Formats: sequence, C-alpha cells, structure tokens
Amino acid sequence: MEPIDAIDTGVELLPPGSESVQLQYNDRTGLSSRVSRCNPRWNELDESGTSPDPDTRFEIASDMCGQDFLSVLSHIVESDLPARSFVQEAVKNRFECDSSGEIIALHSGGLPWKSHLYELEHAEGIDPCIKFVLYTDQSGMWRVQAVPVEGKAFENRLGLPKEWRGVRDQELEKIAGIAGCTFCHAAGFIGGNKNYEGVLKMAQTALKEGS
Repeated sequence: MEPIDAIDTGVELLPPGSESVQLQYNDRTGLSSRVSRCNPRWNELDESGTSPDPDTRFEIASDMCGQDFLSVLSHIVESDLPARSFVQEAVKNRFECDSSGEIIALHSGGLPWKSHLYELEHAEGIDPCIKFVLYTDQSGMWRVQAVPVEGKAFENRLGLPKEWRGVRDQELEKIAGIAGCTFCHAAGFIGGNKNYEGVLKMAQTALKEGS
C-alpha cells in the first residue's frame, strides 16, 4: 500500500537532497500506471462516436485493484508464510550443507526465500552472512543462486566466478572442473548442475575463489 499511497499523495520517488541522482529507467507497469491507463484518452471515441463512460472505466479500474490486492494477499498467505519454516530449517542446518555456514540448501524448489533469509540473519545474528542458496527447479535440475545484497535487486554478496559466466554444458564443466554443470548466467548470479553434489561444488568453488 505504501507506494500506491505515495503516488496518490505526490511523494517523490527520491528523497529531498537527491536531485543529482537520476533514475536509470521508469517502470510504467505498476498498478498506478495501469489504473491511469483505464482513463479515457483525450481523443478516444467509441463505436458510436462518443467518449467512453468514465464510470464504466472506473469500475474496470476498481476491479483491477481488487484482483491485484487479492493476488498479493493470497501469495502472502499461501506461499510466503508457509515457506518460512523451510528457509528456517535450511538456515539451522547450514553447517551440515557446508562447513563455512555460507551455503544453504532448500529441498523444495521455487519457494520465496530472500526476505525470510534476511530476517533470520538479523534475528539470529548470523555472521558471516549466507552467500549461496541451492534448490531444484521445475525440471529437477539443481541451481545455485547468489544471495543479493539486502535492498538491492542486481548486486550480489558474492557472484559465481567470472570465467564461468555465459558458459554452458561441457565447456562449463571443463572450465569449472566440475561434472554435470549445465549453465552459468552471464551476470553470474545463478548457475545449474544436474545433481546436488555438483551444484554444491559450484558454490564451494565460488566461495573459495571469492574469499
């Protein structure tokens, strides 16, 4: 609700004193932008040659907002909250995954883990912080994902080795010296392996090279 209220009451995205900072791009896919596009255009005419009824458009926008709200609420109740216990268990068992304590394994892929991980780290005073999360995708392939810096979308605490990035399959196996490698994203934030042992080795190697 905070960003919707901020836009409605005219709060700038950047705080005062940030005039020298420029946004690198604008996102026009948010709820406020979609609601705004429900308004009749200044030159819009329907099939009868008259302007669309604003009340009808208001009903469309209202329904859109309701669907968005229910979608967010159901995601919190049915996905976010049930995921917490899985992340908590993985954090608890992190030294069983790797002696560094900087790698955790989620044996239920696809669950939301980032916000839970940050909260648990703060609550339990975890130091050093966790760098990599292992999990399976929908096809059953194991993945290693770098943990983002808290509050950042594209900056990681530690990325996968630069020489792996953008490389796939047998070529990646050769460069990394790890069997079963399938890919490493060009940005170095995620990679894959055919099995758990292989993806764990990828994370351990990244830790060693980044230390």
